[in-house]
Amino acid sequence: MNGLFRKIITNNNFLSLANNGLVAVFGFLSFFMLVRMLPQEIFGEWVLFITMGNFIDMLRFGITRTALTRFLSSANDKDAKSLMGSNNLINLISTVGIAVILIIIYLLFDDSIKDSGFELFFIWYPVASFLTLPFNNAQAVLQAKLRFDNMLWLRMLNVGSFMVFLAANFYFEFSIQGILYAYLITNFISSVLASALNWDGIRYLLKATKEASKIILDFGKYTTGTLIGSNLLRSADTFIIGLSPFLGTTGVALYSIPLKLTEIIEIPLRSFAATAFPMLSKASIENNTEKVKQLFYVNAGGTTLLLLPVMIFSFIFAEQFVYILGGSDYLITANIFRLFCIYGLFLPIDRFIGVTLDSVNKPKQNFIKVIYMASFNIFGDTLAVFGLSGIILGFTWLVFVLGNAVSPDVAYKMAHGYTMIKTLELVAFASIVFTIVGILVGFKYLNESLKLRFRDIFRIGFASGIQFARQILSKVR
Repeated sequence: MNGLFRKIITNNNFLSLANNGLVAVFGFLSFFMLVRMLPQEIFGEWVLFITMGNFIDMLRFGITRTALTRFLSSANDKDAKSLMGSNNLINLISTVGIAVILIIIYLLFDDSIKDSGFELFFIWYPVASFLTLPFNNAQAVLQAKLRFDNMLWLRMLNVGSFMVFLAANFYFEFSIQGILYAYLITNFISSVLASALNWDGIRYLLKATKEASKIILDFGKYTTGTLIGSNLLRSADTFIIGLSPFLGTTGVALYSIPLKLTEIIEIPLRSFAATAFPMLSKASIENNTEKVKQLFYVNAGGTTLLLLPVMIFSFIFAEQFVYILGGSDYLITANIFRLFCIYGLFLPIDRFIGVTLDSVNKPKQNFIKVIYMASFNIFGDTLAVFGLSGIILGFTWLVFVLGNAVSPDVAYKMAHGYTMIKTLELVAFASIVFTIVGILVGFKYLNESLKLRFRDIFRIGFASGIQFARQILSKVR
């Protein structure tokens, strides 16, 4: 039994799952505390700051992260140092460039930005981008080396220290400014540790070469677009809601609760994808097509089977989950979370199609797949927020005036709340549509290289998942 336990906790899949799981728990608790600590409108500004920051991070690291993971996983010592040095150099240059652009935009349009919910981002993200640089570099290097244990400790320090501050803040009651300072300090501490231990490869900065940089940039020019597009799939909803005068930061705050709960769905998915990508890449580089196919079937189908009971449970108890995270003020978003549960059933196949396309050196096709998905998502969100919401509002207002015999002003207030939730539900429904589009487009591209059978995702993947569960249960007994 002890041998089994030791084997489980040292397994890369377990460490990756623990990495994402524990970090998500800390992040979840931090989110939980912030919801109760900040008024809805201020909380909406914080969500926009984090969402915009994550999006720009994809722009900064998209060009290097996937490429570094793919090529570092099979590189010799000399090439590995060159790759890590080039990774640091490219990311430093992109960080300086993005920071300068954001500062110029803020100086030119400061009045407009101050009147929006994006002021926090434009003022403080340029600072945060430098403080988080070594931390983010370390994540890519450690993943490529399959050092999920070190990734776990580093990320726990990062999110755990911020969570401790938030817990203490129930007593100290710092404003949003104090919370922001704590966020910057905890990220700085994590980055200092990453550089001190050379987990980010900063000591190889001078070993950067033109050849290594070219390898990263040639592969990364597509993965950048893919990662940005993938992030847009999650963040476009928040951007478009935030830009709407009708929904504004209140709509952002409401939508963020079911969106945050969706991370429960994605914890095991991110973990298995992180461990599968280096293995898929290694098999692809060795021209072992059958192994690539087998890994794809097992991961896509097995993860779908794993998430199925989670989806059903979350769908049934949506109100309870929303209440636990956001309280009674957010119960009206339960059906939005149910839509995300349906979205989650399609997510594993879509995610592993994308991961496998990158691993078989088809980043361009993965980028095209994400472009299709992002286009459908942005079109659907824009239609819902700026088109259908007006129709729903007008029709609902008329119903309330005629059916309830109330004044037009009272009817408008009633219709406004109802329309806001229905609009947010339509935005969530767009997530289901773009994921199905992604599966269809991505599978077509992947099938050209691997000659796959779609039913084998379920036949082989489900069988593998069931067999693994039986092995664990038999050893436990």
